[in-house]
Amino acid sequence: MILSTSTRLGRVVDRVRSLSDRLQSLPDDETKADLLDEKRAMLFDQLDKLTSRSRLLQRALTTFYLAVGIFVATSVAIGVVSFFSARFAFIPVVFGLIGAFFLFYGSMLLVFEARLALSTTHAEMDFIWRTSKRFVPRELVEQHNTHYVHFRKKSDNS
Repeated sequence: MILSTSTRLGRVVDRVRSLSDRLQSLPDDETKADLLDEKRAMLFDQLDKLTSRSRLLQRALTTFYLAVGIFVATSVAIGVVSFFSARFAFIPVVFGLIGAFFLFYGSMLLVFEARLALSTTHAEMDFIWRTSKRFVPRELVEQHNTHYVHFRKKSDNS
């Protein structure tokens, strides 16, 4: 989980850099101003969501490292308790429960991040779909039947 979360965080950082470069390279002239404004708004929204994703991923990664550390402490506590006295047998159990809690919490953070990632992908695809209709012959747009995914609500601008 640590490796995949770290990879996801790296991909978000790369994506932020790419979108930032795209946003800065947009022309400032008035040609196709409505399209440029819409593209700027989409890129700005993407950057906002990617910032939230990176914070969730960073929190999840920290939580997973903490969980691993606590599980190691659990193993050490089991050894110490078995060597010295069974009176403190509750200590490894407490460490194990705390480690499991952090593992669960980190997993929940990844669920939130995955939902945010999906929303950014949908938003970008919706933008591309809307803008591509401007460049495709009208007959093609009118005869096209839109495909809907069962868990996504239908929108008017599809």
